[in-house]
Amino acid sequence: MRDLKNNLTTSGKGSTNIQSRRGKSFGYQVLGFGAGGGVAPYSSDFLVVAGGGGGGTNSGGGGAGGYRNSFNSETSGRNSASETALEFEVGVVYTITVGPAGVGAIWASSVNPTNGGDSVISGSNITTVTSLGGGKPEATGGSGGAKGGSGTAAQGFDGGTNGAPSYKCSGGGGASEDGGTFSGSTAGSGGTGLASSITGSGVTRAGGGGGQGTSMNGTSPGGGGAGGGGAGGSGGGTGTAGTVNTGGGGGEGSLNTAGNYIQASGNGGSGVVILSMPLANFSGTTSGSPTESDDGTTKQLIFNSDGSYTG
Repeated sequence: MRDLKNNLTTSGKGSTNIQSRRGKSFGYQVLGFGAGGGVAPYSSDFLVVAGGGGGGTNSGGGGAGGYRNSFNSETSGRNSASETALEFEVGVVYTITVGPAGVGAIWASSVNPTNGGDSVISGSNITTVTSLGGGKPEATGGSGGAKGGSGTAAQGFDGGTNGAPSYKCSGGGGASEDGGTFSGSTAGSGGTGLASSITGSGVTRAGGGGGQGTSMNGTSPGGGGAGGGGAGGSGGGTGTAGTVNTGGGGGEGSLNTAGNYIQASGNGGSGVVILSMPLANFSGTTSGSPTESDDGTTKQLIFNSDGSYTG
């Protein structure tokens, strides 16, 4: 018993020294690292475009949905600086909300225009990214609706102001330009949107809706802003809807030849949310059936409707 006790307490080259080294074993350190280390977070760029506002009656086109972008130092809404990419963590669920289109006015049915819906990325470890829905005429939004609606900082521009009389209508604001105002014999066009190459090729989104034209006084309609904005109606015609999944504003419906009836205005275009991350970090776990693509290095997820991505 005495020899055994001595062997267990010796600091020489006996078995105790081996036991002492095992107490500092590499295996223990690996377990400690695995329990406390985890996988490092990774960067994901985003483009978040809200739904466009609906066109009005005797008030002009709808404003484009708010536009926020972090990809490749590209311009963000209202010609602001590119935003900072998100840091995704493994196992965290990131919820994607895609803003619906605003409703265009229908004079005969007493349907009033509405703002577009917000588009959002949210998750427990990030600051929520929200792009505001485009404004209906006279309303504030991501981009402002016609007749002086205000856009939002770092998201979109203001709607144009109307000429006189009121049927000389203006365009809704776009991501990179104010809506146009009636000039000469032409109604205001929608403000221009912005282009992004986040999906690999340049696509322009978030253009404003155009104002109406009437044959009663020879007024030509305003065009939709580049980036999915709908054109105004002409000679008693309906306004054009904003393009789906661009956040374009809806075009205004037109007076008929007698000047006493306004046709339906266009709905806005629904929004879109796009994520771009290193292909090596892509978890493969999504909901909502986003469109997926990659270039061998980067993975893109295009959400045309609500869904989620798990880091």
